[in-house]
Amino acid sequence: MKQKIILTVISALYSITVLLAQNGTRLIGFDAVTSGRGGTATGFFDNPSLMMNNPAGLSFMKSSEFNLSSSVMAPSVYFKNSINDEKGKNNLFPLGTLSYVRKTPGKFSYGAGIFTQGGMGADFTLNHQLYKDNTGNYVKQPYHSKFAVMQGGGSLAYKITDHFSAGITANLVYAQVEFQMPMSMPPSMMKGVIDPQTGYTFGDMFSSAPENGGLGYSEVVASANMQSLSGFNFNGKFGLAYKPNETFSAGLNYSLPVNLTYKNGKADMDMTYQLNDAFGKVVAGIMQQNPGTTAQQAQQQAMTMFSNLGIDLSKGAVDVYEAQAEFGLPQSLSAGVSFAPSKKIRLGFDAEWINWKKAFKQMDITLKEGTNPNINRMMGSSGELEMAFPMYWKNTVVIRTGAEYEIAKSFIIRGGYVYGSNPVPATTVFPVFPAVVEHHVTLGGTLKVSKFFMVNAAYEYAFRNNVKASAGSFVANEYDNSTSGLKNNIFHISLSWMMK
Repeated sequence: MKQKIILTVISALYSITVLLAQNGTRLIGFDAVTSGRGGTATGFFDNPSLMMNNPAGLSFMKSSEFNLSSSVMAPSVYFKNSINDEKGKNNLFPLGTLSYVRKTPGKFSYGAGIFTQGGMGADFTLNHQLYKDNTGNYVKQPYHSKFAVMQGGGSLAYKITDHFSAGITANLVYAQVEFQMPMSMPPSMMKGVIDPQTGYTFGDMFSSAPENGGLGYSEVVASANMQSLSGFNFNGKFGLAYKPNETFSAGLNYSLPVNLTYKNGKADMDMTYQLNDAFGKVVAGIMQQNPGTTAQQAQQQAMTMFSNLGIDLSKGAVDVYEAQAEFGLPQSLSAGVSFAPSKKIRLGFDAEWINWKKAFKQMDITLKEGTNPNINRMMGSSGELEMAFPMYWKNTVVIRTGAEYEIAKSFIIRGGYVYGSNPVPATTVFPVFPAVVEHHVTLGGTLKVSKFFMVNAAYEYAFRNNVKASAGSFVANEYDNSTSGLKNNIFHISLSWMMK
């Protein structure tokens, strides 16, 4: 019963955290204070988000603090290829954070919190070469994605000396993933054997050139809709903090990689358009080889041919599967410093290396319990399919710079600039996973309502970045030489209560 209640609460929180990320699938900051100064946090020891950025810094916070943060993200996505020039749906995504740090008189400080770490998502309605009605007009298809990550747990910091501290964070990671779009597969996945003597398969038939008796496909396309996949695992962070005086501080933080298996999902697969197109090619081939054959006669011959291959066209090509996927979250290493040239001005600089190359190499998808006899016959399976969805992301370096200025005792303003190299290569960029932004600017401020209560606000703008796909996309032919773009607006507000 307790487990069901916990899962219900997490799902309720998670339902409002679908978002487009800023550095790959990572947010710049976790609250309005750090976001306002460009996400600089590893060497700034002043708020509870240190649990995610550098737990050792908790030792140097001036007091205990409770923080409640809320943000709204308004991304704008874009896609263009030879038959599309479209903006994606204008979504608004709310997200939030809840955290508390206890600063003790002794050597230990600790904290607990729930943080929205990042993710991405997009919605389009696009044309696809395969999807046409009887008059040859395009039938627009939905393209949808959702990937969201939340972490929650606790941190502990130990003050080794008056100026040096070490800390650790242990978090439970919860993630969700969804995809809906025409999904391309290599014909070689169709392992159903047509001729046992030669080993000739449906994949051979679909991929062989027409002059060799094949259908000439370089890919096979199915409408796919994977829903409700979710995964749990644990993450650890280790930090070091050094603060010799009130002018200078420095920190180092390492975050472990997370392996995630997304389970309990459902996947709808519809190969109707692909099978109809293949049937049409067979009919056209029969009429070309046998001049004088009517369309009706050719259709009847084609139906007989498919029947002889074990395909009952009356049973269609639609199925529902149990779905599972595997891909993780990257390890990262960050270093940061803060410097106060005067009592009113504080400057920050962070550099972070993110190991996307290993975490986002590919998404391994497994579909089980399929019952459609036609799909099973063509795939040569008893209802189970496995495929590796290519990603091949690159490692990135993120540079965060920020400053804050105390205009008055009750008011602080902030600003920052962030550069994060684009992790998505031209070979695998596609419109519903467009984590390609690189340049960001931020503004923010804090109003000290009283000695113990502060209101913080921040705004982030991620400049639009367009990435042109390569001539040979690893994802699908429709993305060859296409352009995917993203820009983003994010608004933050957080409330901070200082406690003795």
